[in-house]
Amino acid sequence: MVAVPPAFRANVPQASDALSSAALQHWHWRTRANLSSGLKAAEHFLETAGFDRAPWLAVGFAFGIAAWFVLVNLWQWLAMMAFCLAVLLGAMAGMRSDGRFPYLRQSLAALALMIAAGCGVVWAKSAAIGTPAIAHPIVEVISGTVMKREEQPSLARIRLTLAIREPGTERAIRVRVNLPSDKDQPGIAEGAALRLRVRLMPPAPPMLPGGYDFARTAWFSGLAATGTVLGKVTVLQTQQKQSWLRGLQRSLSSHVRSKLDGSPGTIAAAFASGDRGAIDPADDTAMRDAGLTHLLSISGLHVSALVAAVYVLAIRLLALWPWLALRVRLPLVAAGAGALAGIGYTLLTGSEVPTIRSCIGAVLVLAALAIGREPLSLRMVAVAAFFVLLFWPEALIGPSFQMSFAAVIAIVALHGAAPIRAFLAPREQAWWARGARQMAMLLLTGVVIELALMPIGLFHFHRAGVYGALANVIAIPLTTFVSMPAIALALLLDSAGLGAPAWWLAGKSLEALLALAHWTAARPGAVTLLPSMGQGSFALFIAGGLWLALWRGRMRLAGLVPALLGLTMLAFLRPPDVLVSSDGRHVGITGEGGSLLVLREGKSEFAKENLQEIAGMGGDVRLLDDWPGARCNRDFCAVELNRGGRDWRLLIARGKDLVDIRSLASACREVDIVIADRRLPYACKPTTLKADRATLSQTGGLTLDLTNREVETVVQHQGAHGWWRPAKQRIYPVRKFDSQQGAPPPGAAAAP
Repeated sequence: MVAVPPAFRANVPQASDALSSAALQHWHWRTRANLSSGLKAAEHFLETAGFDRAPWLAVGFAFGIAAWFVLVNLWQWLAMMAFCLAVLLGAMAGMRSDGRFPYLRQSLAALALMIAAGCGVVWAKSAAIGTPAIAHPIVEVISGTVMKREEQPSLARIRLTLAIREPGTERAIRVRVNLPSDKDQPGIAEGAALRLRVRLMPPAPPMLPGGYDFARTAWFSGLAATGTVLGKVTVLQTQQKQSWLRGLQRSLSSHVRSKLDGSPGTIAAAFASGDRGAIDPADDTAMRDAGLTHLLSISGLHVSALVAAVYVLAIRLLALWPWLALRVRLPLVAAGAGALAGIGYTLLTGSEVPTIRSCIGAVLVLAALAIGREPLSLRMVAVAAFFVLLFWPEALIGPSFQMSFAAVIAIVALHGAAPIRAFLAPREQAWWARGARQMAMLLLTGVVIELALMPIGLFHFHRAGVYGALANVIAIPLTTFVSMPAIALALLLDSAGLGAPAWWLAGKSLEALLALAHWTAARPGAVTLLPSMGQGSFALFIAGGLWLALWRGRMRLAGLVPALLGLTMLAFLRPPDVLVSSDGRHVGITGEGGSLLVLREGKSEFAKENLQEIAGMGGDVRLLDDWPGARCNRDFCAVELNRGGRDWRLLIARGKDLVDIRSLASACREVDIVIADRRLPYACKPTTLKADRATLSQTGGLTLDLTNREVETVVQHQGAHGWWRPAKQRIYPVRKFDSQQGAPPPGAAAAP
């Protein structure tokens, strides 16, 4: 080995320092160059995107609304709005200073402004109209005025919305109660003053994490309680004057059902007047499982079909008058006629939010036609979405808004794609070839719509119809071009007593629609059930779908990345091991065969359906009493589960009798988890988790993932929003199991 001279060795550190400094400077230079290159690429992309940037303003507004629901308290809302303000001011200051990257800075400033505006709008509406629920369940004799009456013959009840004074506080509130049909009286109508005995409950929060949050819906709807009428109703004062519109709606619904018997009559009444109360639950379920339930709700399809029919008829008929055609802009007159028809249909069918939303979109399309602009564009969809969210920001998190706009965006984006436009371009060909091309496009549109709607259905309902695309290919044209025109023609001809042939045609078409729904729903694998999807997976699907739809060219394909990532997360989704309802009365256990194990069967199907939806399991349930792995007596069930390579011992209360405290304390020490629908004494100390009434009053329902030792609770998704009001006692739940704490004591035996 050659010896290194001392002088050279002395210079080695200096040389090393010089090389390190040079390398660091080179790294900084490359980083700045890469950053500058990336910013230039983004600037070029935004510059060439043109009007494709505009719909993202509505997306930013929607993001701000969604963030308000996801973030949990005042300080997080303020922090997000402050951050958006900082981005806005920074982008504006940058444009004034050097003027570089103007499109990028403008986009950042506009998005920041819209996000902050969305958060502020929903926050302001929540503060302005949010209605606190009653403090606790009550049974009282109350007096109130009927604000709304909804007949539901299929459920043998009438739903009344009453304006009353809250017992004990005299606060003016609105409540919704169910009156059995056999207790109905002629004087019970809108405007009538009633005295009745009722059982009122606060609007229910989600029974389990990921479940339907009726308390949130009631908060924005102005409902402080729901309940049931007990006993006879006394009419104190009859209505002074019935709303002619409400009377027309009821008369129209009754007239339609008198002309068509059975299920076709109930569906026809829903199309004509928006009255869904008479639809048989079996038909409703079949339509849902077949992916056709959107046809029963008066929304985009129905309003669009009516408006389009009136527009086309008006412009065709008016064009037959040459004098008028030469002096008046017929598209403007036809658009006005279509708008009036859409608004009238919206009012007639009850002015529900989905119908109003569809009417706004239809009117905007008519306005575009009247001024000669492209009617079906993503910019028009974005404008409609913005106006809807401006007045009803809470609609964003509901499945109705998401599904309707997802379907419209999918249709517009698909038909605006260059390959599809080339495929649909007019050409010389035989009629059968043209028809085949149109049928192929109809099928492709149905498939794309189903793909767009499936993540939304899985997130909200934990189920999705597999054959919905094929069923809609038949059902949508049948409804749009046969059923609805036949019903409209029959109603018109009834004025002269000549509507029988049209009613026959409408009945046959609706019989075919119901037969299609029942046949599709009965196919093996017609419905896909999955456990509750996390918000992260859902956000990835939404982000990927919007990126695919709102951009053009190859850049839109980048949206496949988050969509595929969300699909991957969905593939590895597994149900929680244990599900506990918010009151502790209902417990479900998965992973033990194909059936869901439950503690008890409720009086209604509500608890069972909630447990099955969150678990992603259908079919029948199995009682713990009948499962060999559980030992039950009248007070408790002891269950042993093997998850994550270890045995978990559970003690689940199911009785109401008093239990010796020493025996209970001894049993609690020998198990990992105790679940009870009553408040357990302090002496009950399981090794891992005690989910009794005191804990559940703070956490709401919960799910346990024993493999990963995680707990998910309802309260994690509620935060400081006004519709969530836990009990005053403060108990902080465990969100992550301690693997050491969770180990059972040696030789422990879980015995009731």
